[in-house]
Amino acid sequence: MAPRTIIDKIWDAHVIAIREDGDCLLWVDRHLVHEGSHHGFAQVRQRGAGVARPDLTFGTADHYVPTRPSIAVDPDSARMIRQLTENCAEHGVACFGHGHARQGIAHVAAPELGLTLPGLLMVCGDSHTSTHGALGAYAFGIGASEVAHVLMTQTIWQSRPKRIRITVEGVLGAGVTAKDMALAIIAKLGTGYAAGCAIEYAGSAVRGLSVEGRLTLCNLSIESGSRLGLVAPDETTFAYLRGRPYAPQGADFDRAVEDWRQLATDADAAFDREIAIDAREIAPTVTWGVSPEQAAQVGGLVPDPADVSDPTKAQAWRDALSYMGLTAGMPIRDIRVDRVFIGSCTNSRIEDLRDAAAVLRGRRSLVPGLVSPGSAGVKRQAEAEGLDAIFLAAGLEWGGPGCSMCVGMNGDLVGAGERCASTTNRNFKGRQGKDARTHLMSPAMAAAAAVRGHLCDVRELMAEGQS
Repeated sequence: MAPRTIIDKIWDAHVIAIREDGDCLLWVDRHLVHEGSHHGFAQVRQRGAGVARPDLTFGTADHYVPTRPSIAVDPDSARMIRQLTENCAEHGVACFGHGHARQGIAHVAAPELGLTLPGLLMVCGDSHTSTHGALGAYAFGIGASEVAHVLMTQTIWQSRPKRIRITVEGVLGAGVTAKDMALAIIAKLGTGYAAGCAIEYAGSAVRGLSVEGRLTLCNLSIESGSRLGLVAPDETTFAYLRGRPYAPQGADFDRAVEDWRQLATDADAAFDREIAIDAREIAPTVTWGVSPEQAAQVGGLVPDPADVSDPTKAQAWRDALSYMGLTAGMPIRDIRVDRVFIGSCTNSRIEDLRDAAAVLRGRRSLVPGLVSPGSAGVKRQAEAEGLDAIFLAAGLEWGGPGCSMCVGMNGDLVGAGERCASTTNRNFKGRQGKDARTHLMSPAMAAAAAVRGHLCDVRELMAEGQS
């Protein structure tokens, strides 16, 4: 057999049938559903069908659940939360609904429960399903009709993607995180460089990331236009998974590890495109515009559209600056913020909260803010470590698990015209609320912005703490 990439190995292991046009029917190992999956369940009901494999389907409430007791749940959101529980109960699907001890954002809860495992093919009606690739899974988001198809057949039709390998070599500097790595890659290559492709992240800097960091990196893969991103499993992966509730246990785990070790790209396997990046060139990075690719190092300047030769891109930059209320050439450090948000499926894991708390410990926030853990499990652990007390002492709110202020569909909103330092994944117009202005960054950088009241380099605060 010719040398294969990890992408091809997982794909080939899941092919059931191949159509004349080359599209493949793939077996689905895990199907994650949430409140927005009600359309799929409705189609199942209309056809008089059932869920083919309820044992491989898992529900969790995340997008519409309230994360602050001060925010009332509107009737439509309450109905959708209730529908998820009812749909799962009707079909015998395990559901981690609102208030459940395992409830949380699907892309946070599933990995920590061991539902995400190397070599699995996973789908969910949410674009950031690519997150699960951090553990060596082939994971991607699907549409409403595809959700129904998977519910009824446990299969999905897909075309084989082209393959890209991004190799990041070297060691990330102090204060530089996986979020900075992801934003730096998108800023350098654009949001369309990997359209429809599958990405393998490799290199010493990627291997040096914790699983939490890899989850952040793979989460943002979708913002490059790619189908998914993944990291080959290694000892870091295995150590993270050992003992997780849904992972194999005891001798079964050891046998599984031997299989998972085979999930590596062969030495001479060919990719459709290879990209190399030097980790030393990555610094704390923030977005200044309305797309993840409109990002720059925090020590830089807001770019000038006049410097862009492509007229379409130049106009996009002008529109972004107008919406964001910024002036070309101003130092990014001079951008004041009105509030901060630490959370979302990108950056709400225990490591993220520890990073933010390390900056906020003994300091006060100059602006209001919300910290929302990604799951009930993360919330319990953070409270056991006293992180919640640090956030509260700094003047921030400590919320519950859910998508919260990332999507602005659960009552957690950024006000019109307000500027938010956010650890989320999208800074589109209105993403966090009508006319809200979003700057994406790492948890530590968001915490630093809270302390200073404007965007700043977290390494300055780190230096103060050491002096």
